[in-house]
Amino acid sequence: MKIGNIDLGRRPLFLAPMEDVTDASFRILCKEQGAAVVYTEFVPSDALVRDVPRSIEKMHTLEAEAPVGIQIYGHIPEAMVEAARMAENAAELSGGHGADIIDINFGCPVSKIAGRGAGSGMMREPDKMVAITKAIVEAVHKPVTVKTRLGWDEDSKIIVELAERLQDVGIQALTIHGRTRCQLYRGQADWTLIGEVKNNPRMHIPIIGNGDICTPEQAKRAFDTYGVDGIMIGRASFGHPWVFREIRHYLDTGELLPDLSIGEKVALAKRHLGLSLELKGLPRGIYEMRRHLSCYFKGLPDFKETRMKMVTTLDVDELYSILDQIEERYALPSDSQA
Repeated sequence: MKIGNIDLGRRPLFLAPMEDVTDASFRILCKEQGAAVVYTEFVPSDALVRDVPRSIEKMHTLEAEAPVGIQIYGHIPEAMVEAARMAENAAELSGGHGADIIDINFGCPVSKIAGRGAGSGMMREPDKMVAITKAIVEAVHKPVTVKTRLGWDEDSKIIVELAERLQDVGIQALTIHGRTRCQLYRGQADWTLIGEVKNNPRMHIPIIGNGDICTPEQAKRAFDTYGVDGIMIGRASFGHPWVFREIRHYLDTGELLPDLSIGEKVALAKRHLGLSLELKGLPRGIYEMRRHLSCYFKGLPDFKETRMKMVTTLDVDELYSILDQIEERYALPSDSQA
């Protein structure tokens, strides 16, 4: 599969852009675990063109993440075009590696975004969506991709026709989340329409499927059944970045990897924490790591007190000590013999 001239190999896996989740430390970790492409948190175009520091900062990427996409969203055409130009020049504006791909968010369902016509709110204005996409494609030189949904609601699943129109104005790949905007994240993702888009003889760009892929078996079934070129993983990676390694191994060998030991999870949590501290410093590197840390250890018995300590301390040494204590307390005898 290729996006523009970027060769991603066969059946690549993508890390979905997620606000307050896919910062640089998490992106690097997912890349190390087998994600072929990672995306920034989504950047608001109207804030970007006003040079809001937080939005500029979101575009900062590192060489270790490449290929990496910067995702923008908005509903004002002029701001979206200017934001795309800024994303293309992110290396100069925010430092670091910059963008290999410019991705347009037409999929976010949250009310504060969709309610004002951005994200999946654009599904109610497909002509405007296509016009904005065309203007962005014409304004930048990097490959442009789109992430969207099936439609606004059950009565307006327009994705098959819309995919053709987006392709025709020049996007290089399309990611489809198998729900409508009104579903939010409820119910099951419907992959049948994703498959219909992929198997449409008029379509020639890569189609990336998204929605409810949590296990290696589900990923293989989606590839085999619907013929998609790639799969994007979102919520299943939260607290579980090694999901990419598990899926990649199963796709390549047909074998399931054993579950990570507590020691391996602790090592990954330490790696993640170290990256967060390196990139953000104190105290922010700890504050913004808290949402991740306890998720590494979901399901451990009698964990509430340890979790509370882990998500309240601002002392780096104490945090590493807590992680060591987790390994000592929960490691199985077989872990120490491995």
